[in-house]
Amino acid sequence: MERTLVYSREYLEFEENSSPRVKEKLRYATAILETIYPIPTKFVKKLTNTDFYELRISVEQEVRVILFAVDNPNINLSQRVIFLNGFIKKANKDYVKEVEKAMEILRRLL
Repeated sequence: MERTLVYSREYLEFEENSSPRVKEKLRYATAILETIYPIPTKFVKKLTNTDFYELRISVEQEVRVILFAVDNPNINLSQRVIFLNGFIKKANKDYVKEVEKAMEILRRLL
């Protein structure tokens, strides 16, 4: 069974403004989330003190972080993944701002 993937406008803009190599890796990683049960921990990590997960990819000597939400407390049982926003990780303080942005996007989508 495949998961349903939902993309926010902000995520789509992030992907669109990425290089072809980054787009390729993003599509590969999202395909894993869509089809693989259970989800490999190599790709996904739960953010502490939030309901969000992060998907990390390393490309061109930079780490891109995609924040997303799922419809079940157990990610492996989720049927729907909502990609909220993405950013290039430069410092840990980036997370606070991006998590707040993700919360606003999720409120808007729900």
